[in-house]
Amino acid sequence: MRLVLSFYGLMAGAALAWRLAADGAMPWSEGPTEPVLPIPWRVGSGVAVGLLLVWASREFTARSAAGRALASELARLVGPVGAGRAFALAAASGLGEELFFRGALQPRVGWLAATLLFAVAHFVPTRELRSWAWFALAAGALFGALFALTGDLLAPALAHALVNGLNLRWLGERPGEDLG
Repeated sequence: MRLVLSFYGLMAGAALAWRLAADGAMPWSEGPTEPVLPIPWRVGSGVAVGLLLVWASREFTARSAAGRALASELARLVGPVGAGRAFALAAASGLGEELFFRGALQPRVGWLAATLLFAVAHFVPTRELRSWAWFALAAGALFGALFALTGDLLAPALAHALVNGLNLRWLGERPGEDLG
């Protein structure tokens, strides 16, 4: 747990340093202007996209062999995870990855390149985990769109943490269960 939290802390620190050095801005906003939407809209859009992605991942698991294989392998790798750990990991990964991929990277390389690099970062060259990168491509596209549409990281970080938290908790309740 400490190693994972340290990794995401370093990722967040790198994003902060990079964005500050590159253009003197903090990585939680797309630019120097205020966010486009009021806070309730940003929170609502983040929750809506997060829940949509959780639903899509569960449908993928229920309706395809690749989805079941992915869920089974992730459940095996994750092992038992309680709610507290699942949501701590989700908060750290959601914030760390969004600070880096959307907050620091997307303003420099654009939405498409940041989305593709996010998918590549989730690529694992095993048959069971290969579809994880495809899910990350779709999720990253939505997170990047949220960042561009809302003007800050609140919606994409919330969506990302919600996806990770609910799915980690769901997977953590099934270690050793054959979902395939």
